[in-house]
Amino acid sequence: MKILLIGSGGREHALAWAFKQNPKCNELYCIPGNAGIASIAKCKQIDILDNSKILNFCKDQAIDFVMIGPENPLANGLVDVLEKNGILSFGPTKNAAILESSKTFTKMICNKRNIPTAKYKLASSEDEALIFLNEFTKPYVIKDDGLAAGKGVFIAETAQEATVALKKIFQSSKPGSKSVVIEEFLHGEEASLFILTDGDSMLPLGSAQDHKRAFDNDRGPNTGGMGAFSPASNISPKIEKKILDRIVKPTLDEMKKNGTPFCGILYAGLMIVEEEPLLIEYNARLGDPECQVLAIRLGAQLLDILLNCAKKKLLGTKINFANDIGLTVVIASKGYPGEFQIGKEISGLESLDDDEEIQVFHSGTEFKEGKLVSSGGRVLSVTARAKDLESARKKVYDALTIIQWESGFYRNDIGFKYFKK
Repeated sequence: MKILLIGSGGREHALAWAFKQNPKCNELYCIPGNAGIASIAKCKQIDILDNSKILNFCKDQAIDFVMIGPENPLANGLVDVLEKNGILSFGPTKNAAILESSKTFTKMICNKRNIPTAKYKLASSEDEALIFLNEFTKPYVIKDDGLAAGKGVFIAETAQEATVALKKIFQSSKPGSKSVVIEEFLHGEEASLFILTDGDSMLPLGSAQDHKRAFDNDRGPNTGGMGAFSPASNISPKIEKKILDRIVKPTLDEMKKNGTPFCGILYAGLMIVEEEPLLIEYNARLGDPECQVLAIRLGAQLLDILLNCAKKKLLGTKINFANDIGLTVVIASKGYPGEFQIGKEISGLESLDDDEEIQVFHSGTEFKEGKLVSSGGRVLSVTARAKDLESARKKVYDALTIIQWESGFYRNDIGFKYFKK
């Protein structure tokens, strides 16, 4: 098969790595890719939001299957265009991807189907939002209603911080074009469950726990994710059944009833409170860095699973998980998620090339004058698979000492509190 990946992050590098292990993958392309992906796939510099150019590329190269990584091409209707032209692709249509692109839409489904979630208020102006703040107690949860690359959520410890967050959201948009969701703060442990669905059947792909805050001990601003491990320590088979029965199935039933069946991967961001799961939000694609830990555990079979889902043949599909743990730690540019510098040289990766237990997935990297340099906020995901969380942590953190990059930083506590438990 000729396969095309859309995206340029660690998620896409992990998918490329898994796909290349499968004999079905004869040729692999990526738009636009990065320095790491370029070592195993042919990268093409095309705007991921230019549906026409991507379609023409697929036709010119006789692409058999398109795997879309990020959320923006899904919200932009890339799947609709590809399907209309008979090209097999993985991901929801534009009208189904609204589960991620509009938090308000998801909340309305929660109300209609009695899905457990945090209480909330929707505000369409800064003044209205400031009034609604009085209905909540600190800490305040403020969410940009639309897509924000995983950085549109603010946890404000004071009313003053909440006011600053609201100003930031509303001042970054045209008047009247932005809305926010203000939610109650849920006290519990976060986890993520990834569910494959072809519109009729559903199948859990695996669980993970992400670490969103920038710094150790869950301090600092929210990020796109600074590390993760899989499976999640707080999703037992009993809790997984509750998630599927009370949250996921009612959502999928409502989408199908509305004439917009969801096909692809539904990423349920959850809070587990006293053994009871509540929905925080949905994403319409694999998470980053969660994809890295799922991919290293699944390997080559991941391509077969995704193909079955895209072909509407999910029923009867089997997923073979070993009794293992996947863990990843993200190295980011100093200053991320705020301002940071790019173009800083990274070295030492070649020392890890022969270590089969470690994979370094690239996010924001490129080659300049023969040297590997940083080109984004999150730059590398150092990932390992092991028999237990303690062993996986040791492998990853040992590898991190080998990578030389003065302008990078990472958290030292990924998975630590769960290992200690």
